[in-house]
Amino acid sequence: MTNQEIKVAGDRLGVLIGKGGSTKREVEEKTHTTIRVDSKEGVVTVEGDDAEGVIGAVKVIEAINRGFSPERAFQLMRDDDLILDVIDLGAVVDTPRQLERVRGRIIGRAGHSREQIEDMTGTSISVHGKTISLIGPFEQVKVARTAIEMLVNGVPHETVYSFLDKKKRESKQDLIAYYF
Repeated sequence: MTNQEIKVAGDRLGVLIGKGGSTKREVEEKTHTTIRVDSKEGVVTVEGDDAEGVIGAVKVIEAINRGFSPERAFQLMRDDDLILDVIDLGAVVDTPRQLERVRGRIIGRAGHSREQIEDMTGTSISVHGKTISLIGPFEQVKVARTAIEMLVNGVPHETVYSFLDKKKRESKQDLIAYYF
């Protein structure tokens, strides 16, 4: 029997459990695990006979805890090539005002900047609390992370989009070279 505990933020426990327990039940069914939620402490315990199932459930729970919808979090179980990467803004911002400014740069007006990065890299991005989380294939997550770090450091959006465009062209050329 394998088990693992994860601390989940209070505002994300309801999302993890889902309406009438539906999300929790779906994670349990897909991973053949049992999930216990201590809502007072915010501790979620995942147990199962199969370590791989426990790891899969933990990945999904971590993604939900980082602000992803259950649907996006389930991508981690469906595709072994996808990873979850978390950028902690707490290390680079000192004040709540600075945090809001940085989050605003990453999200952009009406979510445009975040959508642009997602579209150009094929990743999913969640801006939640003091973290920016990404789900996608390793190489694309690496490019998206670099773009986000550029925005955090004050690089103009146009420069970041040019960088993303260049990386997208390079990856297309790599694919063409690989097949021909």
